[in-house]
Amino acid sequence: MIEVTERARQELKKALDAQGQQEEGTNGLRLALVGPDEFGLGVDVEKEGDKVIEHEGSKVLLVEDALAEQLEGITIDVHESEAGPKLVMSKTE
Repeated sequence: MIEVTERARQELKKALDAQGQQEEGTNGLRLALVGPDEFGLGVDVEKEGDKVIEHEGSKVLLVEDALAEQLEGITIDVHESEAGPKLVMSKTE
């Protein structure tokens, strides 16, 4: 399973709140492969088989089971950049 640090969970929750988590029919940010070695996040609903990451009782990250298997041993964390906090993925040691 993908590891998600507490700080990353907090940032995901902020991003979800900014996207309007309460939009009818949505309940989390979906991590998806959008290109070769490129990932994106979008507001979505939980689907059967999804791996779900929660923060403070809210679903903040949804990952399709097949993608979660491919990302086994990966940690999602937050690094500061000039533009602000940025989610980064790295191999768990």
